[in-house]
Order: sequence, then C-alpha cells, then structure tokens
Amino acid sequence: MTATEPTGSGGRWTDRLLADGSDPDPRFTLANERTFLAWIRTALALVAGGIALALADDFVETVLRHVLATVFAAAGALVAALAFRRWLRTERALRREEPLPPPALAPVMAYGVAVASIALLVAILVAR
Repeated sequence: MTATEPTGSGGRWTDRLLADGSDPDPRFTLANERTFLAWIRTALALVAGGIALALADDFVETVLRHVLATVFAAAGALVAALAFRRWLRTERALRREEPLPPPALAPVMAYGVAVASIALLVAILVAR
C-alpha cells in the first residue's frame, strides 16, 4: 500500500500509519518488529521476575519483597507500553525516510535494572 491508496475506516492507528510516507524495504520493517518483540520479551521477564519475588517467602524481607515485586511488575508494564511507542516511531521514520529515533528506552532499562539488582543484592546480604 502506498500513501495515495485509500485505507478504509480512517480512524484506526494502522490507517494513519500507512497513510504517511511510503512502504519501506520489508527487511527494515521486519527488523523493527523483531526489536519490538525483544522488548516485549524483556517486559514479560520483568513481570515474571516480579511474580517470582512476590512468591519467594524466605528470600527477602516481606515489605521489601513486595516493593521490589511491584517495581518489577510495573517496569514490565511500562516497558511493554514504551516498546509499542518505539516501534511506531521507528516505523513512521522508516516510512518517511527520516533518521531513526534515539533508543530512549534502553538507558532507562539499563539503569533501572541495575538499581533494582543492587537493591535486591543489598536486601539479600542484609537478610543473611
């Protein structure tokens, strides 16, 4: 589909995306999709980590365990939402033949996981 072809309902986000620019090389679109799916796997891993922490009774003190579990689960939800936003921005840039947007999610994830890991490590060392 090109920008000149009618898309139908006009209200859906897909119609708005496809109406902008022209179709990029399918390899780039598929690479963008694989990156999106990698972020979704990361989000699922964070949620699973939150569930594991919530169920680890003797591992960490109860209050800290619940706080960390909530933080991990919330981070998973945030990563999933931001992954779609990044996919959409990248797809738009590809269609418009513009520079790709910077990876704003990557440093947030890297520092967030580092801080959470340090907090968990300290909690484990203090509890033992």
